[in-house]
Amino acid sequence: MPTVDFRRSISVPAPPSVVWDVLTDIGRVVGWVSVLGDVREFEHLARYGAILEDRLGPFKLAADLDVEVVEVAAPSRLRLVADGEDRQVASRIRIEAALELEAAPTGTHIDVRGHYEVTGRVATLGASMIRSKGDTILDEFFASAEEELR
Repeated sequence: MPTVDFRRSISVPAPPSVVWDVLTDIGRVVGWVSVLGDVREFEHLARYGAILEDRLGPFKLAADLDVEVVEVAAPSRLRLVADGEDRQVASRIRIEAALELEAAPTGTHIDVRGHYEVTGRVATLGASMIRSKGDTILDEFFASAEEELR
């Protein structure tokens, strides 16, 4: 499957320092995304582990993710890379994402962009189904961020 690029932005009334504190609180943010569970923080803003669980067509995916924060410029920028594999369905996932916060006259502009790739048996379902799941995850994240930061 080819890499799927994504980019989403919103503006919230909270100041950048508050937005940064909320978005870097891994326990809080994980609750916003239904497919993430069993998150472990090994080193704050550096290394994490999680399980990505979802059903994609006939497959039940449960991928162990290793998440590495590769750049931190508090309180405005964070980049991460997540790699995971589900051996049961012989599939891999790789996510690269960047979060940028910019002060705005009435709060903070939040921009998230990156790309992900799913390979293996799950990828045989086709790009449109996988893209739809990715869009759902982004919708959950941004709806919860908007709700929490208003």
